[in-house]
Amino acid sequence: MRSPRRHPLLVPVLLCALAVLAARPTDAMDEDGGSGPALGAQVARLYEEAGRATQQYEEGRREAEAQRSKALEYEKRLDRQRQKIDAMHEDLGRIARAQYRSGGGLPLTAQMILAEDHDELMRGQRALSRADLAVNNAIGKSLRAEARLAADEAKAQAAWQALEARNAGLAELKKKIEGKLEAARSRLEGQADASVAAGSCPGAVRLDQPGGRSSRSWVAPVETYELSASFGSGGSRWATRHTGQDFAVPVGTPVRSVGTGRVVKVSCGGAFGIQVVVQHAGGYYTQYAHLAAVAVDQGDRVRPGQWVGQSGSTGNSTGPHLHFEVRVTPEMGSGLDPVPWLSQRGVPL
Repeated sequence: MRSPRRHPLLVPVLLCALAVLAARPTDAMDEDGGSGPALGAQVARLYEEAGRATQQYEEGRREAEAQRSKALEYEKRLDRQRQKIDAMHEDLGRIARAQYRSGGGLPLTAQMILAEDHDELMRGQRALSRADLAVNNAIGKSLRAEARLAADEAKAQAAWQALEARNAGLAELKKKIEGKLEAARSRLEGQADASVAAGSCPGAVRLDQPGGRSSRSWVAPVETYELSASFGSGGSRWATRHTGQDFAVPVGTPVRSVGTGRVVKVSCGGAFGIQVVVQHAGGYYTQYAHLAAVAVDQGDRVRPGQWVGQSGSTGNSTGPHLHFEVRVTPEMGSGLDPVPWLSQRGVPL
């Protein structure tokens, strides 16, 4: 009979192994605890979703405002139409009074009753009929116009209210997406800071690239931005002068290669934090620094507009932004002013 104590260390060893496996980071986790490449991809996806939600909300807001303006215009036209009807009723009263006066104190109908011959009676009937027909036609036409305007106003009001309700839903969706994006950005920034502190760059985040290739040879490094520190500016933040152009953008913003080239450097640590350097034709290099994640590896070929990383605040940085440089060598110290350099290539900033 086998002894149950044949392997006294088996259970503790298995428990330790399970604990190590449970503690190991994975490349893909759910949305609430993403890490590694999956987190960078999640931020990029949420970034795109937030952009679409904002666009849909703004389109809905403009549509609602247009419908509201239309409803207000219909209301003004209705008021004018009602004033015209009131004026016609006043005209009818004036016609009746004029008939009375022109008939020697007798209304036209009374004159017809007292007519002495058939011709006078027929003339009175025709005059009365013409007057009544003119007034009735005018009032009928105005009433029909009022009815159409009222129907149009009701439709415009209903469309406006439906759009307002839809916009409320879009605003809530936009708020939720932006909340998720902010949380994911915070986790991505923390992960990037930990990588820089350890001196170990995370692997490339292979992001789903935007659909369609750019028809332009050169583009800006980010789509939407505010320019901050410019080339050559001074201050206590830099040992000498600022060597590039800063673009103020939130953490996780997709960063694009400004042109066709080859990735010659992907590094992590130092003043620039996580950075990518791309070589272009003509002996020029572009640098993308303070990133939170990279989307390329050294040696990769890139095209204009292709995402090479995601913006962050790693290294010597006072807040989220992209530090962009144009150089004539791959290393720091050979920088050119990026703004006129891009402008000469059809990219005004």
